[in-house]
Amino acid sequence: MKEITVEELFKLKEPIIIDIRSPIEFNDGSIPGAINVPLFSDEERQEVGTIYKHEGQAAAKWKAMEFVSPKIPLLLKTIKSYQTNGELVIHCWRGGMRSKAVVTFLEFAGIYAWRLLGGYKEYRHYILEKIPTSIPNQAVVLHGMTGVGKTEVLKILEKKGYPVLDLEEMAGHRGSIFGTIGLGDGHNQKIFDSLLYKGLLEIKESEYFLVEAESKRIGKAVQPEELMDVKFKGVNIYIHSSLEQRVKHLVSEYVVKYEQEAWYHDKICLGIEKVLKRVKDVEIRKRLMETLHEKNYQEMITILLEQYYDPRYDYARQEYEGEFFDIFAENPIDAAAKIAAKLDELSFLPLLAANKQ
Repeated sequence: MKEITVEELFKLKEPIIIDIRSPIEFNDGSIPGAINVPLFSDEERQEVGTIYKHEGQAAAKWKAMEFVSPKIPLLLKTIKSYQTNGELVIHCWRGGMRSKAVVTFLEFAGIYAWRLLGGYKEYRHYILEKIPTSIPNQAVVLHGMTGVGKTEVLKILEKKGYPVLDLEEMAGHRGSIFGTIGLGDGHNQKIFDSLLYKGLLEIKESEYFLVEAESKRIGKAVQPEELMDVKFKGVNIYIHSSLEQRVKHLVSEYVVKYEQEAWYHDKICLGIEKVLKRVKDVEIRKRLMETLHEKNYQEMITILLEQYYDPRYDYARQEYEGEFFDIFAENPIDAAAKIAAKLDELSFLPLLAANKQ
């Protein structure tokens, strides 16, 4: 049986990773790019676990065999359908009986695959050890009031070849009270860590990276201390944009795309409830409730920016120790162009020339 370590897995070129854990295990956290071909359903896994606890290993193995036996032909056919030019890698939770059984079935069928030693558990242990030492030494941190389009700026610069860590995308959250609108429930810590390590691997040749100024917690995920330390000591670029442009951008991002969805207004109501708990001014509270009742989302955003988000932003900025450079931009495209020009001036970033377009 061919076996491979997690470290060796990362050296394979475009491996085909087959995660045979149950859907609930897979959805809780997985290796980025892995394909879920579950050996057991969630209910079957639970039943086998219950039998193991109350009747012992032999009874649990027998029940597992009863569940799996009828599935073997379809299971092998499904895995084979994903086989291309890349190496097949099979894993379960701890690299135990489930992955051994599937790799054995595959070998009987003439399909040769690697079994990941230690499974997903070892993968997670490995990336948590590697993340702190994989962070480049220099950060260029993008700041700006809510609505200047920092995330869009990062995406534009990433397409131009600059080294970027998009932490909001990794967290599945925009980092605000309304941060999950249109994005689902956000990613948990396991998924965030996996995507962060993947992102760090993609920029491993760079001595610096571009990142957005975020609080340590983004939705359900928390950034590692080592990453926060590098950000706090980094070079800072502050994007300035008019209130009118910021409102226009936020309406486009948060309202136009979703306001016709059945869930939208309820989601906004929940967000406003959270805001109202922190707003003491009676008049502002009244105005927000009026815009909510009227579904006047544009006016609501204007009030939120002027009375809620903007006053809080300058306080957060004080945590950053490095020098600040100001950029005045009409929109994210304009901001990205000006930031690219500014980066060209920063001679302390030695790999910058390699990223010029």
